[in-house]
Amino acid sequence: MKRQNFPMPDIRKVDRKPGRLDARDRLIVALYAQLKAERETRETLEWAIRNDAISKEVLEAIAADPVPVVTSEDIASLEKIIALDERRSRSRGND
Repeated sequence: MKRQNFPMPDIRKVDRKPGRLDARDRLIVALYAQLKAERETRETLEWAIRNDAISKEVLEAIAADPVPVVTSEDIASLEKIIALDERRSRSRGND
C-alpha cells in the first residue's frame, strides 16, 4: 500500500489558485462577516442599554426586525471587506 505524504488522509488536499474561493470558502467568508457584524451590533446595543441611550420601543423594534437573507452580492461585498480588513491588519503589523 502506497503511503500518502498528506498528514490527514481523510481530508482532501486543497490546491487552489490564490484569490479563488470555492463555495465552502465563500460560505466561511459570509459566516465570518455575519458573526463579526453580530458581535459589533451586540456590543453597541450593550453600550446603549447601559447608558440609557435607547428606548424600550426601539429595543422592541430591533427584536422584531427579521433577519435578511444573504445574497451572492452580499457575499461578494463581504469578500471585499475581508480583503480590506486583512490588508489593514497586515499594514498595522508592519508599522
